[in-house]
Amino acid sequence: MKYNRTEISDGIGFSTIIDEKFKSCLLTVKFITKLDRSTAAENVLAISALTDTSSDYNTIAAMSEILTELYGAGLSSSARKRGDLQILSVNSSWLADKYALDGEDISGEMLRIFSGCLFRPNVINGEFEAESFKINKMELIDRIDAELNNKSGYALSRAQEVAFCGEPAENSCYGFRDTAEAADAASVYAAYKRILSTSQIEAFFVAPTDDPAVEKMLRDGFSAVSRKPEICTFKSPSPLKNELMDVEEEFDVLQCQMVMAFKSDSDDIYAMRMMSLILGETPVSKLFANVREKLSLCYYCSCQLSLTKNTLFVDCGIKRSNIEKTKAEINRQINEIKNGNFSDEDIRSAVLFIQNSIEQIGDTMSSYTGWYFERFCDGKIITAEEMTEAFKNVTKKRIIAAAKSFSIDSIYIMLNKEDNNS
Repeated sequence: MKYNRTEISDGIGFSTIIDEKFKSCLLTVKFITKLDRSTAAENVLAISALTDTSSDYNTIAAMSEILTELYGAGLSSSARKRGDLQILSVNSSWLADKYALDGEDISGEMLRIFSGCLFRPNVINGEFEAESFKINKMELIDRIDAELNNKSGYALSRAQEVAFCGEPAENSCYGFRDTAEAADAASVYAAYKRILSTSQIEAFFVAPTDDPAVEKMLRDGFSAVSRKPEICTFKSPSPLKNELMDVEEEFDVLQCQMVMAFKSDSDDIYAMRMMSLILGETPVSKLFANVREKLSLCYYCSCQLSLTKNTLFVDCGIKRSNIEKTKAEINRQINEIKNGNFSDEDIRSAVLFIQNSIEQIGDTMSSYTGWYFERFCDGKIITAEEMTEAFKNVTKKRIIAAAKSFSIDSIYIMLNKEDNNS
């Protein structure tokens, strides 16, 4: 595997990851912008509009037909939240030319199509074409509404709103129903132009062989864009609240959901992750072994760590009658780590879990883009081997110090209202 990154313009990076084991090519362009309630939904609509149609293929059917002809090539878009930032991606994948049956120039065709989607969208009189825009808008609203149906996911989203209240990270990466409904084809086209102009941009090309035409396409396309990129802050630790914020809401659900948020002022990212793994990220973690299995206080209990916000979320599904007992036991398990009551075997299991995860990088093309994008955001490109070694070097003392740096910030509880005594 060969990796190389170059700056192709102001605030635009282009990385190539060449691995001959692949038979396909993947091109991903990520737009990094500030997460804002007023613009999040319009931004998602703008990005999703780019992969359905273009000025060259101005109906969904026409775009689908040309992609099918190119051995089932793909175009897609996505949005996610990373701390206080909204990450918007346009993705394309296609069969490498040497595997075409009749020697077709698949790459050349896909770069032409991708360029059209990115730089010549399906716009009429200063707004996105009405019919495809209407479909995209309905799909976004349905996605936002559907989040409520995933109770554990919704509880975690609400817990983030509570923990990060007043910060950009309190917002959903998809925006909210009211802002999605208020968006129109003209305002979304304006959002598209703003994204191209002001975003930090990172593009990734993964393929079995290098292709200079990819970089040329991006250089030529962005050369026509007036760029004023905003500075993005990739790490923005959330300050601990002066007082514990406790929020409870009742829903028509069978089981309660509780999310406890703990915040840290540590900068030892490896020790914090090790602490999180030992606490609740693995099948042998303290939360799983004690809160769920030994004491049977909840249906599930795990944790996840946001290093960009220095915030640890402990998430569980419980009966209403067990809420206070579960709170106390979660705090007790965290205190166990703070007091050093964990074994060398716990540390080895955490390292092995990390090592197994890292060893999977490169199994897929998207795993490469994910790895190198995260390293870019971290501000330092390191190899998988270097990261594994960094985790192996974390001592018990550092894990204890990381655990002691966490304090309870907020608790969100989704209560069931059908049976208040359950």
